[in-house]
Amino acid sequence: MKKIILFMTAIIFLSSCGTLSEEVDYRQEMRKLVIGISEYAKNIHPGFYIIPQNGIELVSENGEPEGPLNDAYLAAIDGNGQEDLFYGYNRDDEPTPVEENTYLTALLDVSLNAGNTILVTDYCSTPAYMDGSYSSNNDSGYISFAADQRDLYNIPVYPASPYGENDLDITTLAAARNFLYLINPEEYSSKTEFINSIIATNYDLLIMDLFFNDDTPFTAGEVMQLKTKANGGTRLVICYMSIGEAEDYRYYWLDDWDRDEPSWLEEENPEWEGNYKVKYWDSLWQGIIFGSSTSYLGKILDAGFDGVYLDIIDGFEYFE
Repeated sequence: MKKIILFMTAIIFLSSCGTLSEEVDYRQEMRKLVIGISEYAKNIHPGFYIIPQNGIELVSENGEPEGPLNDAYLAAIDGNGQEDLFYGYNRDDEPTPVEENTYLTALLDVSLNAGNTILVTDYCSTPAYMDGSYSSNNDSGYISFAADQRDLYNIPVYPASPYGENDLDITTLAAARNFLYLINPEEYSSKTEFINSIIATNYDLLIMDLFFNDDTPFTAGEVMQLKTKANGGTRLVICYMSIGEAEDYRYYWLDDWDRDEPSWLEEENPEWEGNYKVKYWDSLWQGIIFGSSTSYLGKILDAGFDGVYLDIIDGFEYFE
């Protein structure tokens, strides 16, 4: 009897620590979330683009370039975003180590060869490095943006014109030759100033936030204004959305979560104040992200964006 009691005590203790909790395939759960977002969005807007950023390991079953492809995931996405491919991996304005570049490039090529578009954001401010980013990515068959600020709040003054500038009507993701990644409009005093700054450029594709300074969403009419380049050509406008972290400045954040946090909410990201890891496979979190007209994705679709740029895809690394 004493042994039985000790055994049951151990079971209770381990269960309370989560040791006996159901095992989660964190990578596959992220794939399933992206696939669910894709299916929902494309059912409403068939031409809607799905572009996950980072977490490129998900394109293969084992996370290796030579591994078996995950065909369902590759078919659900239209492109991949990748940060720090040539510059910024260890520190901004420094070349990425060759080993890391080689590994990431091999995986990005898996997606590229499957017909997807690759968007690379390198973080560098030295003009020679910015030139190197554009030329190296172009040689690899990727589209790039050399961001001189990691907070992504500005239009770089260098180069004076977007790399590969053109006056074409960009109606498909594959047709874009350059892009601007500007998701933090805090330096702009108003929506009007932000919009006027963008329409004065000739970038083929814009990645921006749904909200102006966290609280005021851009309307469908305002998004439509952003789709015309200064030279008269058209551009695509893609909306940023984090799905691997919750942000305490978003509309969905409830004040009482500071006292009674939901079961899917994890610890704060020490590198980004106000961003919290989430159990992204939880149905309650997913309901916030997509599945209805009032969800985050529903608001993005209603605003007339051409696609969504999904961040914190590599959230599986936190749990692994």
